[in-house]
Amino acid sequence: MSFAFTSRLPLSRHAVDRDSEARAAPGLLDTLQTDAATRVLALWRGSALMEATAPDRLRLLAPGRVPAGDLRLYLGRSLARGAPEPVGTPLVAVVLTDEQAVALEPDESRWAPLRHVATTLSDRDAGLFTETLGVVNWHASHSHCPRCGAATLVENAGWTRRCPDCGGQVFPRTDPAVIVLITDADDRILLGSNALWEHNRYSLLAGFVEPGESLEAAVIREMFEESGLRVTDLVYLGSQPWPFPASIMFGFTARLAVGQAPEDLLPDGEEILDLRWFSRDELRASGDAIILPGRSSIARAIIEHWLGEPLDFGPDAVHGWR
Repeated sequence: MSFAFTSRLPLSRHAVDRDSEARAAPGLLDTLQTDAATRVLALWRGSALMEATAPDRLRLLAPGRVPAGDLRLYLGRSLARGAPEPVGTPLVAVVLTDEQAVALEPDESRWAPLRHVATTLSDRDAGLFTETLGVVNWHASHSHCPRCGAATLVENAGWTRRCPDCGGQVFPRTDPAVIVLITDADDRILLGSNALWEHNRYSLLAGFVEPGESLEAAVIREMFEESGLRVTDLVYLGSQPWPFPASIMFGFTARLAVGQAPEDLLPDGEEILDLRWFSRDELRASGDAIILPGRSSIARAIIEHWLGEPLDFGPDAVHGWR
């Protein structure tokens, strides 16, 4: 398959060997803590520390400069040539408390959330930040055993949680979701406005994949539930992790099925309040009248793929997976 589309997705970029075999090494994190070559990504309330002189670059610190933190995670080894650190540099993430973060860097403007810097980071830093946030968010929601309720223990350099009572292991999970650009016979696209958004914010339709369901079946079901339309001719474009808190978005295009008319729209009235068809000229002419998906989202990349040019008009949405 071609990676031409995926390469345009900010959070799908990476330049790190995750080095999964090393995670089980006894005392790995303690060993790396004493290795002067190790570099540490500091995370505080979902934001990472950025370089003062280069706000588009993560500030990776020597291990002795970062407090132990609430959680440590082995990220792997750098593969990036031309980065400040050489290829093969071991990389660790540390989650800091409020007190530790203030002591390390009291200027809150130096701490940036992933959504705000995703498009300006290098491939390696974007991948590091995305990996860290996804695993850290998983830890936050799996502090107790799903079988017996006992508090779980962190193992395998941050990649496993084990229950000391029943012995069960819990591994990081990602929730799959589909996001779809639907076109009609005139090659117009369908955009919807979610009930939780501003009234003039529009994006592609999307939804989670249910247990026992294929991606393709999820596309057909979700599009019908949200728009009342049946779709066909599904084409997979690519995927992007979305660690807010724990999703991966699978991007598709689809066309209206035979027998469906564009005017057959039926928004569900609960999640989707409004649906509109846009030609390329209509979308360009919308200007500031509608808010479009943010630059870090896969929705924006899919729309730009259809449009044939960057979305350099209208305000961007900062939040949301669409």
